[in-house]
Amino acid sequence: MKLITLFLTNGPAIGQSLAVHIMLVIVSVSLGTIIAVPLGIALTRTKRIALIVLATASAVQTIPGLVMLGFALVLLGIGRAPALAVLTIYSILPVLHNTYTGITEVLPAYTDAATGIGMTAMQTLFKVELPLALGAIISGIRVSAVYIVSWATLAGMIGAGGLGDWIWTGLATYNTDYILLGAVPAAILAFLFSAAIGALQRILTPRGLRRRA
Repeated sequence: MKLITLFLTNGPAIGQSLAVHIMLVIVSVSLGTIIAVPLGIALTRTKRIALIVLATASAVQTIPGLVMLGFALVLLGIGRAPALAVLTIYSILPVLHNTYTGITEVLPAYTDAATGIGMTAMQTLFKVELPLALGAIISGIRVSAVYIVSWATLAGMIGAGGLGDWIWTGLATYNTDYILLGAVPAAILAFLFSAAIGALQRILTPRGLRRRA
């Protein structure tokens, strides 16, 4: 009951923080996807380099978010620009990995058949490989979005706004009410992003592959 009263009392302010948080997630995941999908496609054509790039991306992913935000703060200052830069970097790996894996796991029989009927390399990519890998790619976007919802709470430390403002204020003042005002909406938001992207994945997956799954 107390929690409901807190949310009702702080409703407008929480709504503004939630809107900023959603913006941070959508922009960073969109930019990460724009970078990761073409890069993943390119890596399937140069598999020797792929191992190096994927290992490097995985290593970057292990760097703590606070450390990355610290570097971004020094380079870009306070605000949303450094937060979006860091969140975009973190959003790349799941999409990159799934794009690469999804395309490389397409059975050679399909690509050979496409070549046999006269398809060019680009036609094979867009009409055979990408449709078959689409489920894996969207799954990577789903994982990325859920991760970024949680990582975006760190953005409050450098003045980017979002639900992290409430959490960090609560931690600084030892006030659990503020922590809950940020943590509960963030948890719900992660669930909603996961459910929405999961539904999109089912819709965009070719009907034949849905039957086989």
